Amino acid sequence: MIWKKKTNAEIKERVFASLEGNVNYKNASVIGLPASHLDEKVFSQEVNFIQDAPFLSTLVQNPNHIGCHTMGASENFFAGTQQIEREVLTICAEDILNADPERYDGYIAAGGTEANLQAIWIYRNYFMWEKKAGLDQIAIVCSEDSHYSMAKGANMFQVKFAQIPVDPQTRQVVEEELNNQLNYLKTTGVRYVIVVANMMTTMFGSVDDIEIYTHSLQKAGLEFCMHVDAAYGGFYYPIVNEASQLSFQNKNITSFTLDAHKMVQAPYGTGIFLIRKGWMDYAATKEASYVQGEDCTISGSRSGANAVAIWMIFAKYGRHGWFEKMIILQRRADWLEHQLTDLGIRFFRNPFSNIITIAAEDLSENVARKFGLVPDNHHAPHWYKIVIMEHVTIEKLEDFLESLYLECRV
Repeated sequence: MIWKKKTNAEIKERVFASLEGNVNYKNASVIGLPASHLDEKVFSQEVNFIQDAPFLSTLVQNPNHIGCHTMGASENFFAGTQQIEREVLTICAEDILNADPERYDGYIAAGGTEANLQAIWIYRNYFMWEKKAGLDQIAIVCSEDSHYSMAKGANMFQVKFAQIPVDPQTRQVVEEELNNQLNYLKTTGVRYVIVVANMMTTMFGSVDDIEIYTHSLQKAGLEFCMHVDAAYGGFYYPIVNEASQLSFQNKNITSFTLDAHKMVQAPYGTGIFLIRKGWMDYAATKEASYVQGEDCTISGSRSGANAVAIWMIFAKYGRHGWFEKMIILQRRADWLEHQLTDLGIRFFRNPFSNIITIAAEDLSENVARKFGLVPDNHHAPHWYKIVIMEHVTIEKLEDFLESLYLECRV
């Protein structure tokens, strides 16, 4: 296990050592790269606080993490910080999602949307290359609560798209509706399905029961690949729910999306894509022959500073510290759930989620606006969500509840 807590001095020492393993544009005789450190006339490297700040120093030195560094050769100019990225992926895959050691590939993407698109791209190519499927024989299937990136992926990769209605009480896909939709897709010529299951949806924090999908797909005789969108829940749900079935130990799941710029509070642009070993080949771009190790990512060039930011956060907490942090948020969500129940407010919450979504009819727009609650639809909201992040303290929640209570009395 590499997910161990480190002191600030140890974190600083490790990051600066990784930068020493990268190309130094000033001292090295490197004249073939279309890149350099950030422009010194604007981003000086001589400022004292930059020299003492590992993340900012990484930004200024500007390492390019193009490619996938779990697959062998990569651009050796940035080998130092590439190793940092590999360690981040190891923590996510092995310590959080229970992957077997080194039996996965992945990279730090621009966000959860890109990671979801990466999965769709890979599975589409797999069905086309290995099964000789036409585009009209492939469909993406997901719940109506799924992120909009699935619809975007269907449009970009020109495959069919089906959203399955969910039960309004449980937020689970309605099995009868799923069966009907799969049978309809079959009549249109679909033979292969890209399933996207949710580990905490954006609006409700709901978690899909993947057995509903697998049972229906097998009954329909459709071949499928399953991706789990854990962009929000990946750093939370497996930690507070030790019995979670959404891991690499589930043979029906091939890939995951996680998003470090949500619960981990890393800078935006730190999505994570993980997939079982061997599948990344279906996104290989042979035309990128000038890139050492070639490229198989949607984004191509990416900032190595994003990997360093995630690694620093992981190192600051360690495995046990991170678990404690998530448990605290879980307890706050439990507390709020009890308070809302006592007030008679209607809401949805998965018991292992820190998202609580309140029926719009049970609070006014003024309260929603005052406390920055996010609606499911800005034009005609049916629900407003509360997300228990670190800054959402009990004191802030008490203020919110007081406003709700006063509103209920009027």
